[in-house]
Amino acid sequence: MDESMKSFQQDLVVLETEAERLLLARTQLVDNDRSRNGNREALTALRRKARTTRSSVPSPFESLMKDIGGSGARPLVQEVCATCGGHDPRESTWMMFSGSDVFASVPFHAAHTILEGDQSRLEFEAKSLQSYVKEKSFALSEKGALADRISPGVLRSLVALKDNPEASTQ
Repeated sequence: MDESMKSFQQDLVVLETEAERLLLARTQLVDNDRSRNGNREALTALRRKARTTRSSVPSPFESLMKDIGGSGARPLVQEVCATCGGHDPRESTWMMFSGSDVFASVPFHAAHTILEGDQSRLEFEAKSLQSYVKEKSFALSEKGALADRISPGVLRSLVALKDNPEASTQ
């Protein structure tokens, strides 16, 4: 093989590898979205159980102002959880931990705290995956300069990572 063919083959390998990484990242992004939606649904169910919404629980400042005229035995600031609200945070609720098939009875406050932590982690991962997909898509489009040396059908099959023998014989 002459040098131009070897160079061409190496360019194709690089292009195919980047396209495969892009597809893997997209698949991972879809799985991440599924987990995020499940987590969001679980948090909504816990809020319904506690009969609260994100905006229905008074802020600690409102609690302070309401209790300021009270006796000195009570604390000035009552910590109010945005999810628990007036719900008993020690009440147990059943929870299945992610990545396992184990159900556990955990306190209500601990359950939603774990879910909220998982939700923020999943949102961070989703943002980083989205930026990775955007970066890889841009890199692949930049390498589209090969289109003048490769027929459009072959380039489409490389980006889609599908072998279509009928298209190459036409």
